[in-house]
Amino acid sequence: MAPLPWAVAAQPAAAAPVSTAVLASALAAGIAAALFLGDGLGPGLLLVALPAMVAAYAAARTAGRTARPWTVAWALGCVALLAVPALRDSGWPTTLALLGALLAGALALHGSRTWHGTLLSPLGLLDGTVTGIRWTWAGLRSRTSGVDRGRWLPVIKAAGVAAVLLVLFGALFASADAAFADLLGGLVPDVSIGDGPVRLLLFLLAAVVALGLARTAAAPSRWDRIEISAGKPRSRVEWALPLIVLNLLFAGFNAVQLAVLFGGHDEVLRSTGLTYSEYARQGFWQLLWATLLTLAVIALALRWAPRSGPADRRLVRAVLGTLCALTLVVVASALRRMDLYVDAYGLTRLRVSVAAMELWLGVVIVLIMAAGAFGARWLPRAVVGSAAAAALAFGLASPDALVAEKNTNRFQQTGKIDLAYFRFLSADAVPALDRLPEPHRSCALREINDELARAGQVPWYAMSLDGYRARKILDDRPVTAPYEVCHRLGAFASRSE
Repeated sequence: MAPLPWAVAAQPAAAAPVSTAVLASALAAGIAAALFLGDGLGPGLLLVALPAMVAAYAAARTAGRTARPWTVAWALGCVALLAVPALRDSGWPTTLALLGALLAGALALHGSRTWHGTLLSPLGLLDGTVTGIRWTWAGLRSRTSGVDRGRWLPVIKAAGVAAVLLVLFGALFASADAAFADLLGGLVPDVSIGDGPVRLLLFLLAAVVALGLARTAAAPSRWDRIEISAGKPRSRVEWALPLIVLNLLFAGFNAVQLAVLFGGHDEVLRSTGLTYSEYARQGFWQLLWATLLTLAVIALALRWAPRSGPADRRLVRAVLGTLCALTLVVVASALRRMDLYVDAYGLTRLRVSVAAMELWLGVVIVLIMAAGAFGARWLPRAVVGSAAAAALAFGLASPDALVAEKNTNRFQQTGKIDLAYFRFLSADAVPALDRLPEPHRSCALREINDELARAGQVPWYAMSLDGYRARKILDDRPVTAPYEVCHRLGAFASRSE
């Protein structure tokens, strides 16, 4: 069966032979994963990622590829996103950051510029992992066929002797001085025989991934060469009439928003009979979906837009530019509703997440408007870059800490607090919750304290900065309120969110 045309177009070129630097870096990544990832993420993830990046750089350099500004930006963004687990204890911003790092790393290796190239770049990493094994095996076979034992045997012997001396004298110094033993015990991972299979699996996985990254850097899939035909252009009336009607609908809705939502409490009560918070709660999700659907409408409209001359281009810019401007008002209305809702009912993980998403969608709309004015060649990379930046900002902002801070301030102002919700927060929230008065403080921190106690001692390479701070705070000021008091305050009530 003949290969599909798009597969032929995207097929990577032949890669240069695997170099010694690539093999050494992949080996270092595997060893780092076996030592530092067995107990969790934290700074250990960066210690694994850095040698893998060195392997990719060495392979690209051997293949003659040069780093361009966008490549450097994607690589730096990838490193920054991988640093989030070292700073934050919460799992959900970390997951988002890791997904952003995956996309940024794929773009750094492939250098894609088009929409389909940008979206398909992560698939190239999977293909590179499979072909990287064959690439490495072929390189090792070619090397072992003509090995100069007189050159490599002394190096192996010297490394073995150095390892024996390091273990021997390290053990002697540790037994001679308790302070040095504590320092060495804190720095060196505690590896047991029972952990052997897991650590071996981590070693193999990290080494294979590092080799796959190197193979992709040496000869990436060329997704940008896939040709996607443009949609059939429509006539001006057929294309513009539905969008103009939609613009009129948006304009009418926005006029109501400006008059009611931004008019104050009295206007809301007079117009709807609802309280300010009830009115805000009523429509946020609908406005979020309206923003998403608007982006889909813009994408389809661009595909079928008339393009016979300058007049058509001016029409497209005018109609879609108006729609984008009106959508920004919808975004502002949705964010205003969420702000009012939070003031009335407090901040939660879900609310801060969807508000952040709505804000990012507003940034995307602004980028689309800029593309309409200055050209759209840079738009795919700008949108993905904004997504990566949003994921990084979301992780660095520490959503759990924001939730705790907002609810703590609300308690100080109104005396209202939902202690049961704090059971689901991570150690990131401890500094803010520590400001609560007793017994509310102990009841809010009770579940987090128990979770940290169940985790036991965590080594430095698997502990986040916020996790370390939380442990220190709870060690200095332990939880003291008894179960009965916390139960009376509602700290163990069931929740649907």
